[in-house]
Amino acid sequence: MISSEQAGYATTVDGVLQITIATSANGTSMDFAGINAGTAVLHSLGSEVGAVLLRGTGANFCAGGDVRGFAAAPDRSAHIHGLATDLHEFVRALDAVTVPVVAAVQGWAAGAGMSLVCLADIALGGPGTKLRPAYPGIGLSPDGGMSWTLPRVVGRARAREILLTDAVLDAEEAVRLGVLSRLVPDGEIAEEAQRLARTIAAGPRSTHASIKTLLRQSDTATLSDQLDSERDGIAAAASSPAGREGVDAFVAKRKPDYAGRA
Repeated sequence: MISSEQAGYATTVDGVLQITIATSANGTSMDFAGINAGTAVLHSLGSEVGAVLLRGTGANFCAGGDVRGFAAAPDRSAHIHGLATDLHEFVRALDAVTVPVVAAVQGWAAGAGMSLVCLADIALGGPGTKLRPAYPGIGLSPDGGMSWTLPRVVGRARAREILLTDAVLDAEEAVRLGVLSRLVPDGEIAEEAQRLARTIAAGPRSTHASIKTLLRQSDTATLSDQLDSERDGIAAAASSPAGREGVDAFVAKRKPDYAGRA
């Protein structure tokens, strides 16, 4: 159940579930009203949602955890344990969705903010975007799945260097490593990410779900097993509403209309 306080953090517009993970409050540190609201909505995702957009509404996508809050907690271990538990429920819910996840990464993505960037299917940044693990700087270890996602994005050796040296990745290096998908002008990141998410949401959702499933299982599948999965998937898609519409539209030389066609 989403409280009235949380309601503004997770809203669906034009088929896109927009989740606000950080605001200008507390120096754009992670806002757990948004994280918890996002988790609640993701657990009951309806057919009206065709894409998820992660965003920060301040100068930064997310500057990481609220370190001043850590310092003020009477029991720091218990406090951070609770925050990590909530964050990881969000990560699990986000990882489980079958629709594409887009991140609008303006300014800094540090700590758990960088973890969420690594989890997105498509992450857009700008020339001013910077990413940093930030954990060694405050004597803590990673959370938000970074120790699992980062090696899969950049490779194990590069991930070790980034994490152990607390490296700052500028925008161009982040694109080269695959942490960011591409760059747009800094002032257009939010608008372009929303446009992209709306375009995806209007597309063939069953196709997107199949792509995500195939990519996920490819980490452990043999080539032969993957070929079998691809064959079975494309055969099933051919008789699905989206598959029929896509093929028929191509033959008729018109734009496909996937609305209401899973």
